[in-house]
Amino acid sequence: MRRLALVLSFGLSMAGGAPALAQTAARVAVETPVVIGQSYALPSAVMGQTREINVWLPPGYDKGSQTYPVLYVLDGGQDQDFHHISGIAQLGTIVGTTRDVIIVGIASVDRRNELALPTENAELIARYPTQGQSDRFRRFVAEEVQPFIEGRFRTNGETALMGESLAGLFVVETFLKEPQMFDAYVAVSPSLWWDGGQLARQSGAHLRDHSNDPRTLILTLGDEGEEMQAPMDVLTANLRDHALPGVTWDFTPRPSESHASIYHGAALDAFRRLYAVPATETAP
Repeated sequence: MRRLALVLSFGLSMAGGAPALAQTAARVAVETPVVIGQSYALPSAVMGQTREINVWLPPGYDKGSQTYPVLYVLDGGQDQDFHHISGIAQLGTIVGTTRDVIIVGIASVDRRNELALPTENAELIARYPTQGQSDRFRRFVAEEVQPFIEGRFRTNGETALMGESLAGLFVVETFLKEPQMFDAYVAVSPSLWWDGGQLARQSGAHLRDHSNDPRTLILTLGDEGEEMQAPMDVLTANLRDHALPGVTWDFTPRPSESHASIYHGAALDAFRRLYAVPATETAP
């Protein structure tokens, strides 16, 4: 009986020890936040409100004096495209396939107000009564966001603008109307259908007004129907006919992608083009 009592006592102590071990393990596990970047609340006189700006810095930024190119990402809020685009930059740094670059996410609030040019289409005006303030948003980027970034971080003067869908429309409009704002432009599935494709039809006149300064324009579109494809065809035809020699541009169809799936792969390809690591010279 005594031996049985000891066995029962040992079994009970072991059974009771499992929760104790779990509690000990829980006390040992220390919770710390995963910090992806830094978010800034930037007061804007142009927009009349405080705006969210998110910044990802390359690893090692704080330990050196190197300067970096800057990629400005439209729809760059924390709940928008900032994380997956900064993730592409981080991957390129880790594996050494692309140069280090600072990612600046510019959050959108009212996308059709901020990213779409004005329309005279009564149906669009009725559906989106706040639409058509892209010029104001462009001033916000040029007069407030870019100076903030250039004044606070070690930039090298090399800039690019990236966006998808309505943000891609804004990229194309900025390239056509204010090409000096950035060195490179990446428009993924741009919503050139807006206003019946008017921007694409006017692109030839804008291109003829450009200087011959070096610029890069990267365009891509998935299998997204005639409404998206037709104005892209007009734009690319005008680029072939009117783009000056200083403009390096290309259009890449992605027939296996949809509007919902195209962005990440297209952004990765753009990174590899814009921020390719220079080939090292081999010693003779």
